[in-house]
This record gives sequence, C-alpha cells and structure tokens, in this order.
Amino acid sequence: MSEARTRSRNAPTGPSPFRVDGALLPREKFADPEWTAKGERRASVPLTRLETLWLNTGTLCNLACATCYIESSPTNDALVYLAASDAARFLDEAQGMGTREIGFTGGEPFMNPQFLAMLTDALERGFDALVLSNAMKPMRRHEAALLALRARFGDRLTIRVSLDHHTQAGHEGERGPNSWAPGLDGLKWLSDNHFSIAVAGRLLPGESMGEARDGYARLFAAEGVGIDAHDPARLVLFPEMDATRDIAEITVDCWGILGKSPAQIMCATSRMVVHRKGEPAPRVAACTLIPYDPQFDMGATLAEASGEIALNHPHCARFCVLGGASCSA
Repeated sequence: MSEARTRSRNAPTGPSPFRVDGALLPREKFADPEWTAKGERRASVPLTRLETLWLNTGTLCNLACATCYIESSPTNDALVYLAASDAARFLDEAQGMGTREIGFTGGEPFMNPQFLAMLTDALERGFDALVLSNAMKPMRRHEAALLALRARFGDRLTIRVSLDHHTQAGHEGERGPNSWAPGLDGLKWLSDNHFSIAVAGRLLPGESMGEARDGYARLFAAEGVGIDAHDPARLVLFPEMDATRDIAEITVDCWGILGKSPAQIMCATSRMVVHRKGEPAPRVAACTLIPYDPQFDMGATLAEASGEIALNHPHCARFCVLGGASCSA
C-alpha cells in the first residue's frame, strides 16, 4: 500500500475532539525574545542539568493525527531519519554530562530502520530509555527484538503508548479510524510481556483530571493492562496545544504569581536532537515541542545547547508553564 493511501485511510475524518477553542493569538504576542507585547520582561529558563536527552528519530509516522504538534505523517519527512552514528555522537557527549535518560520520539520511532540500534546503544551505555510509540504495526514488527531488550535491561526500558482517550471515539477522533484496536492491542502485548509501560493521553474539553483518570482506570481493568491510572508517571495527561490560539505570555513576575520556578520547566533539564531536511547534520533544539523554529535552535553540540531559553512561544506558556506538563518520565 502506498504512503498516500495509508495517509488517506488513517487520517481523521473531522476536527479533533481535543482542539483548543478561543480567540486567535494577537500578532504582537511572542514577537520579541526579551519583551512581551505589554512591555514586560519575558521569562527565561536556564539549563540546570541535562537530565533527559531526546532523540527525534524523524517525522515519518504511520498515522496523520489531527493536531500533531510536529505534523508527523506517512509523508512528512521535514525531520529526516536520525542515523545511529549521529545519535552515538550525542550519546558520547551526554555520558559526560550526567544525563540519566534518553527519550526517543518521532514520528513513530519504530519506522526508522536504525532505531533499534540507537535504542540498544543507549541501554548498553547505562542510560534509561523512554520510547514514545503508538504501539501499532511498526512496533509489532520488532516483538522478538523488544523481548530480547526486555530480558537484558528490564525496567530501564519504558515504552509510553499514545492512547489519546479512554474511549474509542475520542482516540480515533484524533488519530483516525481503525487506530484504536491496534494501538490497544499493542499496549496489551507490552503489558502481557511485563514491559515497563506508560500511557500518554489527553483531556477532552470539559473533562476533569479525575474523570479522565477514572475512565482510563476502567479501561485498563477491563483490558487487563497493568497500569495504575492514578499514577501520574504511568498515565501522563497532556494539555492541548494550538499555537494559533491566544494564551498569556510568561513574564519574570509570573514565577512568583504562579508559585513556580524555572527549574520546574522542561527546558531546564532536557534538549532534543533533530535532523532537519536539507541540513547537513543533526542539531540540538531547545525542547521536544518546537523543532522547526530557528530561535529555538541551540547549536550543533550539547555543549553549545546549554544556554538560557527565552519562553517566546505559545507552547512554552500553554504546555509547560500554565499546563505544568513535561514530556520526560
């Protein structure tokens, strides 16, 4: 089956049930890295330590979700496949920086032909590994290899499965028809084989955190999935993101107002390696959410990428500061 036909079959048929409603973002917001539209000093975040290094394996994916922030699909190769040799260079550097965890994201990581080599390399070096996957056919092709890694490295390998909602209608409204049963079956296979697993989901508009966790708990119990839905490390519920919708800018005074610290924000402890199409080599982006914006390009090495990050993007406010979320485990 061609990639175009795969995209057509899997693409959602209508707007995502998780879409952000509200006024459009005024053009004057997030326009200056130092000052907000109101003339207030913009907040920034220093790197305190590189706790998690993310490797983006490429934007190609077997699905074309309605609100994928990175626009992954069966035809989008804006981020080309990361080579294992390039990944190794960054793993070398991370070993000297006290990094604990290597996160793998995409696209769908299991579509990268060199992904298992990268994953094995990270685990053999002593890192914990977190793999973000939809647990569908690309992952299932590698069951034997995954079982071997599980036998060697145990719970140092965690696979977080994207199951956008605890109902089929909610999940397929975002990921497209025929995505629920294969994804749930892949999650059950991981659970049955005693992998360290987690699930990433979302809240529908008007749905409370408690309602969502209770809904997932019922699903996991009915399907025999070994996840405690009330453990935030095992069921991660992300806020929605839409860079076109209005959101407050984060100023230096917001830390005190919100009772938060820059050290709590994802870019204080993580960076992501990306290989953008047309660029000769991978580079380091500030975080997993903003791979294309040049102002969040941090350099060619992890050492170069240790600078401070100005929170000059709607995702910084909606996802990290106000949403209180992080992609790391």
